[in-house]
Amino acid sequence: MIRLGPVFALCLLAGPLAAQQPYDLVIRGGVVLDGTGTPAFRADVGIVDGRIARVAREGLPAASGRRAIDATGHVVAPGFIDLHAHIEGILRMPDAESAVRQGVTLVVGGPDGGGPSPFDAYLKRVEALPLGPNVAYLTGHNTIRRAVMGLADRAPTPEELARMEAMVRDAMREGAFGLSTGLFYLPGTFAKLDEVVALSRVAAASGGIYTSHLREEGLGLLRGVAEAMEIGRQARIPVVLTHHKAVGKAMWGASRQTTAMVDSARAAGTDVMIDQYPYTASSTSFSVLIPAWAREGGDSAFARRVKNPALRDSIAKGIVFILENDRGGGDLRRVQFASVRWKKDLEGRTLYDWAVERGVPPTSAGAVDLVIEGELNGSASMVYHVMDEGDVERIMKHPMTMIASDGSLNRPGEGVPHPRGYGTFPRVLGVYAREKGVLSLPDAVRKMTSLPAARLGLADRGRIAEGLVADVTIFDPATVRDKATFTAPHQYPEGIPYVIVNGVPVVDGGAFTAKRPGKVLRRPAP
Repeated sequence: MIRLGPVFALCLLAGPLAAQQPYDLVIRGGVVLDGTGTPAFRADVGIVDGRIARVAREGLPAASGRRAIDATGHVVAPGFIDLHAHIEGILRMPDAESAVRQGVTLVVGGPDGGGPSPFDAYLKRVEALPLGPNVAYLTGHNTIRRAVMGLADRAPTPEELARMEAMVRDAMREGAFGLSTGLFYLPGTFAKLDEVVALSRVAAASGGIYTSHLREEGLGLLRGVAEAMEIGRQARIPVVLTHHKAVGKAMWGASRQTTAMVDSARAAGTDVMIDQYPYTASSTSFSVLIPAWAREGGDSAFARRVKNPALRDSIAKGIVFILENDRGGGDLRRVQFASVRWKKDLEGRTLYDWAVERGVPPTSAGAVDLVIEGELNGSASMVYHVMDEGDVERIMKHPMTMIASDGSLNRPGEGVPHPRGYGTFPRVLGVYAREKGVLSLPDAVRKMTSLPAARLGLADRGRIAEGLVADVTIFDPATVRDKATFTAPHQYPEGIPYVIVNGVPVVDGGAFTAKRPGKVLRRPAP
């Protein structure tokens, strides 16, 4: 565990650290992008005791460090901060190689309402692990609501609301960086505005943030964005529209309105930001193809409902609507299986392929029984190809957009996951900055470093500056690129030869080392 001290303490560190010789590590010959969005400059970087001791534009003597890294031809940047990551796998994959190899030095877990509980007990388990990157967490509304109310579709009683508020308060006291919601998922979808505002106010009182998987990202996208902003306004809490996107052909282009809504809300005093991954496909559960009301009460309740002919007919109509207008994108070829415990040969194939295999019409109506069967079998992890490149680029350009993977921790050979778990950050650098010019390279780095650090209130990370923690990523701007694809996702990126966590190289000369310097970060006191 590490608890972060006051901001002014950082100013006291640079002098004493800079005076120490020799440096533990000197990064020589590179150009520095310091994370602020300003142009690159030539400098050597000296590291002592896990912090940046010198940023020397005049260079450092060759013999001034116990070890030197030659960064000639490379960019020296702050370590990337993944503000939205599904890191439940950290307990069996504490090295988090699929994240670290992307240049990520801090991953933030607990998004979409799914934060850990009991909060402190879980963080202590993680603290006991040999971690590759640094780790931080949000507390999750869905986790808390489920613990108090199960999967009930109703408002909480005053006593239940008080219990949920206490759980948020405890998690914030124990180091949560804020509250996440997944109003698209059970049981968060059953929560009304006043419930979420009440819990957000508790998080705000401790200096936390609010991140929201919106209630709707398809036809109701504008309502979903408006609701998140209203929560921010009423609770007076900083907001992140997380993995922001426009789902389904009918909504393609709606990012024009949503980004304008962000600008309007910010002008009116609500602190709204965005995070985004650079792909035109999302990834979530197979369950989202089924209307939420049909899943109230859990799996057994759903199984009972589909046996009732009248209810099954209503469920079928809901599935067809979703396949046509939301995550189905109107084409079963857009619905791809990622991880399927009950039928492994579906992994990497589509719902269209399954319909053809089973001899049923490959249409939304024809797939209804397959969707119900799949959910009864235990659901699956899916990739949904339902976004438009124009929206991706428009959202990415917004000055308040941060880069975040929404990815899981992965091991080669396990399923056919979304490639974002291997390629998000290098893809932005290689495709959207270098090749497409959607972002300048300094701005791309800012969106991965100082912007998310500021959102989290981390004054000692996210920049290359004297006195700050030495989380550093060194990449080749000419070759950095993702390699993971939707059909062959288990490929590490290229062009990132060094990733330094707390002053220790975890990726060293392109090799993933056995060093595990990562720490659990707990939110600093406001």
